[in-house]
Amino acid sequence: MSWRRNLFAVTATSFIGFTGFTLVMPFLPLYFRQLGVDDVGEIALWSGLSLGVTPALTATLSPFWGRLADRFGRKIMVERSLVSFVFIMTGMAYVTRPWHVFALRAVQGIFAGYGALSLTMAADSAPRDRMASAIGTVQTAQRLGPALGPAIGGVVAQFAGLRHAFLVTAGFYFAALILIFFLYDERASHHIVDPERGRVSFRNVLAFENFILLMTVIFGLQFVDRTFGPVLTLYVTQLGTPPSRASLVSGLLFSIGACATALGHHVCGYLLQRAPARVIIGTSAGLAAAGAVAYAVAGTTWILMLATPVFGLAIGTGTTAAYAAAGTIVPASARGAGFGLLTTASLTGLALSPIVSGFLGATSIRLVFVLDIIALAALGLAVTRVMITTPFTAETQPEAVDEM
Repeated sequence: MSWRRNLFAVTATSFIGFTGFTLVMPFLPLYFRQLGVDDVGEIALWSGLSLGVTPALTATLSPFWGRLADRFGRKIMVERSLVSFVFIMTGMAYVTRPWHVFALRAVQGIFAGYGALSLTMAADSAPRDRMASAIGTVQTAQRLGPALGPAIGGVVAQFAGLRHAFLVTAGFYFAALILIFFLYDERASHHIVDPERGRVSFRNVLAFENFILLMTVIFGLQFVDRTFGPVLTLYVTQLGTPPSRASLVSGLLFSIGACATALGHHVCGYLLQRAPARVIIGTSAGLAAAGAVAYAVAGTTWILMLATPVFGLAIGTGTTAAYAAAGTIVPASARGAGFGLLTTASLTGLALSPIVSGFLGATSIRLVFVLDIIALAALGLAVTRVMITTPFTAETQPEAVDEM
């Protein structure tokens, strides 16, 4: 079927692109040292600025690129992004000053946004009863790619050098571009480019029932998911793990969490065939809160080993359910703008989470998990009480597009 080929193209492109993105970024501090920055403080400053500028600009501009995709087509917008990444990563291999890296990362943030568009393309291509499964498949690829990227990048950097690793990354993006160009058929999707119908205002998208609530859910789940990063290694040490083994144990916990979250993305589609999104999201928030409770009261790292897969599975399931519910609310002709706004919510949670976690962790690491419990309980309660079980869709509300 054409929709299955489209889904394969989007999934493979997402996996290759997200793998390439994380292939070199973890080693950016080492690259600044190669560029002549010797002071540790300066290296940390340049690394922080360069790593932060891309998601910040992506969060700002994703709705804009999504709106253009609604007017001119998703495929060409993804191709635009991937072409720019090929040139940017190639340029990164030849920089000579730290500010060159920062400037290229800023340009990358301006032209990014294909992650949100990939989810939109999956939602557009799949039949209505397979939309959640299609979104979950792409999200699984987007989750697993970053898990493999650093390992591949480490091998490449070891044997070929960091500069050549950027060229390998450019090759990854070029391969993704070829895949989407030849395999994805936009004619087989449910999105028809119509410049007149594509004039979508963000206020109209936000007015769809449940949409602001779903934005809040995605922000909250992303925020909670990323609170662990700044404090986990310190926490396992606090629980009695020798400092020499803390990195190994925390790395194992991160890997278990990532795999469990990917599994949650994957199984969500099957769950949504048996229960409404409101129930799935509410239950997921409750299970994630239970995992956070186990973290807050843990007296040994073995408790963390048991709680992490529960937490990760719940976060993955709840996130995919929220995106799938949004996909049924927003008409196909406005879905690019809608998913762009959801991506902005996700990236905002990603940006704020480490800051809040760091401040709380400075007082007590367990406070971080207490905050997670409160946030997840509030999300679950809000969804259970407020979310409408049968939201309107493009099929039941065709006039919604005409009003935009």
